[in-house]
Amino acid sequence: MEQKIENWKVLSSEYIAHEPWFTVRKDRVQLPNGNMIPSYYVMEYPAWICVIALTKDGRMVMERQYRHGVGRVNYELCAGVVDHTDATPEEAAKRELLEETGYGNGYWTFFLKASANPGTHNNYTYCFLATEVEKVGESHLEPTEDTAVELLKPEVVKSLLEEGKIIQGMHVASLWKYFALNHK
Repeated sequence: MEQKIENWKVLSSEYIAHEPWFTVRKDRVQLPNGNMIPSYYVMEYPAWICVIALTKDGRMVMERQYRHGVGRVNYELCAGVVDHTDATPEEAAKRELLEETGYGNGYWTFFLKASANPGTHNNYTYCFLATEVEKVGESHLEPTEDTAVELLKPEVVKSLLEEGKIIQGMHVASLWKYFALNHK
């Protein structure tokens, strides 16, 4: 018999940090069994997107960039946030791919929805698969972005995954799903 799991009751909530890229809320919660957690921290983020983009000749559009949290340069998918001006996560994904890489057009499908950490994060990542994309312009990076775009064969990307050279969790999950479905 399946045990019933219920939502926690939020008794109070306060923001302890409210910055553009760091918003933290402290909740006082009561569990269904009556136990209390006086300080439960939740990090609030906008929805995130990432894009598995393949060119017409089957190469994957990848980015390399430095990530200060881990202090190293990594390979990643094109990724970003869903801005308040984006009507949908797919619109945000198309915008980010064009801004960060100069690639666009092609055929787009929703691919994966996942949470980086549902215990402490309030957002989801929406991954899209874009096939037959093509270079349609130059990248237009934000002042805080410094990326290099590389077109890699899928087998090279799979090797990078196996070697631990792609470490962003949402990108790893999306890429392993892609390879599980497409390269058996």
